[in-house]
Amino acid sequence: MTGTITAPAAPADAPHIPVLLDEVMAALAVQPGETHVDGTFGAGGYTRAILAAGAGRVFAFDRDPDAIAAGRVLEAESEGRLVLVAERFSQMVPVLAALGVEHVDGVTLDIGVSSMQLDQAARGFSFQGDGPLDMRMEQAGTSAADFVNEADEAEIADVIHLYGEEPRARRIARAIVAARPLVRTGELADVVRRATGHHPGMPKDPATRTFQAIRIHLNRELEELEQGLAAAEALLATAGRLAVVSFHSLEDRIVKRFLKSRGGGMGAGSRHRPEAISATPPSFEGVSRGIRAGDAEQHRNPRSRSATLRAARRTPSPAWPAEPSITAPVSSHRPPPARRGAR
Repeated sequence: MTGTITAPAAPADAPHIPVLLDEVMAALAVQPGETHVDGTFGAGGYTRAILAAGAGRVFAFDRDPDAIAAGRVLEAESEGRLVLVAERFSQMVPVLAALGVEHVDGVTLDIGVSSMQLDQAARGFSFQGDGPLDMRMEQAGTSAADFVNEADEAEIADVIHLYGEEPRARRIARAIVAARPLVRTGELADVVRRATGHHPGMPKDPATRTFQAIRIHLNRELEELEQGLAAAEALLATAGRLAVVSFHSLEDRIVKRFLKSRGGGMGAGSRHRPEAISATPPSFEGVSRGIRAGDAEQHRNPRSRSATLRAARRTPSPAWPAEPSITAPVSSHRPPPARRGAR
């Protein structure tokens, strides 16, 4: 598909700018009348573009009730072409089967927290504006405040170490436990800064990793990603396209590993040991390298700087059997003991 896809204009106050939109649409190569899944509806940026490209039906999933409520106007305007589904994208196969849909022509996944969620202080995903410690995408279940106030120090350290890739996880966990109870995002951010010796003017706020870690843990984001990739593999028709946008290395490693293995490659190999080839027929072909936003988009939308797109096309081969999760429970990833004298 050639040319640039332009989505219908979003409302002037729309808080979300979809990243890598042209690149995602090029990977999807939407044809008139096709059926597509947008697994992460958010503010509807990708869905609008897919509809504008001529898709016959789009099933848009989101676990956040606010996103579904905000999307009802677009759903009504679509004259039956858009169906909003208040569910996790990992459930796309049984949900669509119940609607009589066995296969689709494209699946789009935009992983992680949405700009809408980050920008609303009341949702508690960010410390840029003070708000309640929440971070629940579905607005139900254990909140961030519940976790930091009730989990033991070892579990908090495990979560921050594994999902935040934070080398000072033990020190931060110890400080969190000492400062309890914590109920506001600003309180938690200040605790992390004090524990890590952060001062104004330093290039990166250390609270970023801790907030990311707690959010990923509460919403089981990496497990959801693994299950969603397998669901897309099962749902896509032959020649169907998959486009996945991730925003940090934990997500991207899962996507890269999945597409590499399903594309027939097993291990990087070397000049002494060639890359191993799987005995199972590949379920994807045309696997792209990671695609990053260009300078112009990064300038226009700073959140695109960390985005990576990976895409592939479904082969006629059957979906692979389920594999063991690579996102093991946090208890099996204990951070290393703190150095003597560390505070």
